[in-house]
Amino acid sequence: MVIQQTNSYSLLEQLSTLPTRKKRGILKIYFGYAAGVGKTCAMLNDAQEAQKNGIDVVAGYIEPHFRPETMSLVKGLESLPSLKLSYKGVLLNEFDLDRALQRMPSLILVDELAHTNAAGCRHKKRYQDVEELLQAGIDVYTTINVQHIESLNDIVESITGVYVRERIPDSVFDCADQIELVDIEPDELIDRLNRGKIYQEAQAHRALTNFFTKERLVALREIALRRTADHVNKIAAQNETLNNSSPYTNEHILVCLSSAASNAKVIRTAARMAGAFHGLFTALFVETSDTKDMEGNNREVLQENLRLAEQLGAQISTVCGDDIPTQIAEYAKASRVSKIVIGRSSRAKRLLKSNYVDRLTELAPNVDIYIIPDTQPSLRINTLKFSKPSNLSLADTGKSVLLLFLCTLVGFLFDSLNFSIANIITVYILGVQLNAVITKGRLYSAVSSVLSVLILNYFFTEPRFSLQAYDPGYPVTFLVMLAASLITSTLTKRVKGQAHQTAQKAFRTEVLLETSRKLQQAKDKDDILSETAQQMIKLLDRAVIFYPSRENTLGEPLIFSNADTSDALLYYTNVEERAVAEWVFKNNKRAGATTNTLSAAKCLYLAVRGNSTVFAVVGVAMDKDAPLEIFEKSILIAMLGECALALEKEDLNETQKQISIKMQQEQLRANLLRAISHDLRTPLTSISGNAGILMGNSKVLSDSQKQGLYTDIYDDSMWLINLVENLLSITRIDNGTLNLGMQPELLEEVIEEALLHINRNSVDYHINTFLSDDLLMAKMDSRLIIQVIINIIDNAIKYTPKGSNITITANRDGPFVRIEIGDNGSGISDQSKSKLFDMFYTADNIRGDGRRGLGLGLSLCKSIINAHNGIIYVKDNVPQGTVFGFTLQAEEVNVHE
Repeated sequence: MVIQQTNSYSLLEQLSTLPTRKKRGILKIYFGYAAGVGKTCAMLNDAQEAQKNGIDVVAGYIEPHFRPETMSLVKGLESLPSLKLSYKGVLLNEFDLDRALQRMPSLILVDELAHTNAAGCRHKKRYQDVEELLQAGIDVYTTINVQHIESLNDIVESITGVYVRERIPDSVFDCADQIELVDIEPDELIDRLNRGKIYQEAQAHRALTNFFTKERLVALREIALRRTADHVNKIAAQNETLNNSSPYTNEHILVCLSSAASNAKVIRTAARMAGAFHGLFTALFVETSDTKDMEGNNREVLQENLRLAEQLGAQISTVCGDDIPTQIAEYAKASRVSKIVIGRSSRAKRLLKSNYVDRLTELAPNVDIYIIPDTQPSLRINTLKFSKPSNLSLADTGKSVLLLFLCTLVGFLFDSLNFSIANIITVYILGVQLNAVITKGRLYSAVSSVLSVLILNYFFTEPRFSLQAYDPGYPVTFLVMLAASLITSTLTKRVKGQAHQTAQKAFRTEVLLETSRKLQQAKDKDDILSETAQQMIKLLDRAVIFYPSRENTLGEPLIFSNADTSDALLYYTNVEERAVAEWVFKNNKRAGATTNTLSAAKCLYLAVRGNSTVFAVVGVAMDKDAPLEIFEKSILIAMLGECALALEKEDLNETQKQISIKMQQEQLRANLLRAISHDLRTPLTSISGNAGILMGNSKVLSDSQKQGLYTDIYDDSMWLINLVENLLSITRIDNGTLNLGMQPELLEEVIEEALLHINRNSVDYHINTFLSDDLLMAKMDSRLIIQVIINIIDNAIKYTPKGSNITITANRDGPFVRIEIGDNGSGISDQSKSKLFDMFYTADNIRGDGRRGLGLGLSLCKSIINAHNGIIYVKDNVPQGTVFGFTLQAEEVNVHE
C-alpha cells in the first residue's frame, strides 16, 4: 500500500480529531555499543510479552536488516504500513507518524531512533516523531547505538575513524524513562558477524576490517557501559533532588561559540563536562564589529554550532565587543562561571596577536580554562574586502573623490602660503579619517590612503607633476604617511563599527525594557498580544502573526505588519500555515521555517507558554534570506516570556475575580439566610400567634380586640410581601434577567401610584408633592421606579417620628429629571451615609419590631437607578433631616398627540 506524502490538510484534520491524553507516554530505549548486539530482538521479545499481558501493542516501524530471526519476532504483532516516499527516483519506507497517532495504541515500537527522515515527512529526525508520540500519551520502545549520541560523536570518531551523521541530542537519551543495555561479548559479536547473522557477506567483510575490530568494539562497549551508568546516576540525583538532599556543586561550564567546524568538538566536550559535574551549561558568542562581514559558509557553520549547543542543553548568551578575551572574562565574572572551554587554533595569524589564552587567564584568574585543540578552519573574515564588488557604490566613490579633491585644493592653498609639507600631509590624513567616517567598508579608506600619498608626491614634492622624489627622505615620509593613514582609517572604522554595535545593542535592550513596561500597562489579553506584536515588529522588522488560545483551541489569527495586512493575511494564514500553528499549540514546541519540523512553512512558529500551558502561538515571517541573529533570537525569546507572564497574570486576575464573585455570592447567601432567619421569625411568630388566638378565642374576644389582631396580621403579612418583592427584584437584577420596559412616563402619575402602596402608617405623616411642571416626563420602567419611591418613603416613615414632614419634589435639570424625597427627622450620620446603599446595612444597626428590615430596600433602589443609567444619592436636609435623590433621563412632551 502506497501512502501519499502527508500534507497540511491531513495534518490539520489529524490535530482536530486526535484524542487528547494529559499523561505523557513512557520512553524505553534499548541501548547497545554496536549493530548486531540484539537490541531489536530484545525490544520485540518484550513487546510480545507485553501483548500477552493485555497491552495494546503496535509495531510502528521495524528495520528489517534482512535478518530472518528478527522479522520472525514481529509475527503476531499488529504492524503499521510504512509511509512510501519517492526521493530522487528511489522509493523510501518511512515511519507513518499520522497513522500511528490516529491508531493511538498503548505501546508502539519504533526502531532506529537516530534515523534521519526523508524529505516530505513532518519532522527531519525520527526522535522528533517519537517525542510527538510521547506527547500524545503513547508509550514507545526504540533502539539506538552509542555512536548516535551527540556528545559522544567525536570520541567514537577518534576510536573508529567513522564520522556518524545520524545523531540524537543527549537530552533525548537522558530523559528516557528506562534504558536497557543490550550487551554481548565482542568475540561473540564478531562470531555472529562471521556467520552472516548481522550483514551480508560483502558488507560483513568490510565491517570486520574497519569498524568491527575487537579493540574498537571493546572501547565502544566501555563507553556504552559508562553512558548507561551515567544515566543511572542522573536518575539517582533527580530522586535526591526530590527528597531535598541533593548537594549543590555550583559548577557553571561556559563554552565559546565560533564558526570553526571543529567548534562542534569543543561544544560536545563542554556538554560532557557539564553532565559529569551536574552543573549549568552556557554557550557564549561574542559578536564583534566584523561579524556582519562573515562569509555565507561560516555563517551557516555558526548557526549549526548554535543549534548543536541548544540540543546539548546549553543556554545561549550573546555579548558585543571587539576585545573577545575581555568580553568572555567579564561575562564569566558576572555569571559566576567556574570553567571555560575554548578551542585554540594554530594558524599563523595568531602569532601576530598577544596570546589569547594568556590574556583570558590574566583577566579571569579564578576560572579554570580548558583548551581543546582546534585544527580546522576558523572564522574567516576578510579584513579588506577588495574582492567583493558588493561593497562598492557610486555614492561612496563620489564622496571619496570629492574628499581627495578638497584635500588637494587645501594643499594648493597651503603651498601658496609657503606652509611646510607636514601641514599638507596632515590635511590628507584628516581626509582619510573623514573618508572612513562617511563611507562603508574598509576598501575606500585603504584606496584613499594610497591615493593621498600618490597625489602628495605628484603635486607637492620636487620634481612636480611626477611620481619621483629628489629628496631621499621623501620615501620614508610617504611610508609613514601611508601607515598613519591606514592605521587612523582602521581605528576610525573600528570606532564607527563599535558605536553602531553599541547603538544596536542599546536599541534591542530598550525594546525589551519597553516591552515589559507596556505589557504591565496592557488592559486585557488582546492588548497584551497587540503590544507584544508591535514590539516584535520593532525588533525584527518582519510580519508577525498571533494565534490566541480560546478555550483550549486556537482562535482566528491576528496579523501585525508594517506592510499591507490584507496581503499578509492571505500569504501567512492559509491552511498550510495554520496547520503548523496547530501543531505547535498541540505539542508546545517550535516548528516551521529554520527548524527541523515542518520546515517548509513560511513562518517560524513559537509557543507563548507559561509552564506547560500554551497561551498563544506566534508566527514570525521568515521570507527574508537571513535567519534570525543569535542576539535577536535571545531577545525574542525573552519578549515571549514577558508576554506569557502577562497573559498568565491576566488569567490569574480573571480567576481571582471569579473567586471573588463566588465569595461575595457565598457571603450574600450567608447574610441572607442569617438575616431571614432572624427577621422572618418575628412576623411569622406574630401571624401564627394572632391567628391561633382568633381560632381558639373568637367568642370571648371583643370586636376591637379582633380588629387589632387582624391589623397586626395584615401589617406582618404586608411586610413579608414587600420583603419577598425586594428579594426577587435584587435576584433578577444581579442575574441580568431583569428586562427594563423603558417608556416615557408622567412623573405626577408615577408618584401618585407609589403613594397608593406605601406603608399604612403614612397617615401619621405629612406627605407633600411639588412638581416644577405638571407635564414633567422621564424615560423609565414605571413599575421599578414606583418601587424605588415606595422604598424611600417607607424608609423615611420607618426612621422618623410620627408627625414628621415628608416632601417629594421633581425638577428638570438639563437632560435629566431630578427627584428628591426629604424628611425633617433626626438625620443620618456621615459615617452611615457611605454605607446606606450597601446590601444588609441598616442605619445605626437599630433592630426590633418597629424598625426591622434586611437592609435590602436602598440597595435595590441603587441597582434600579443604575440600570436606568441614573445616579442616586443622599444628603442632609436643611435645617434638619435627610434628602434621598435620584436622576432619570428626561423626555419631552409631544404636543401633537
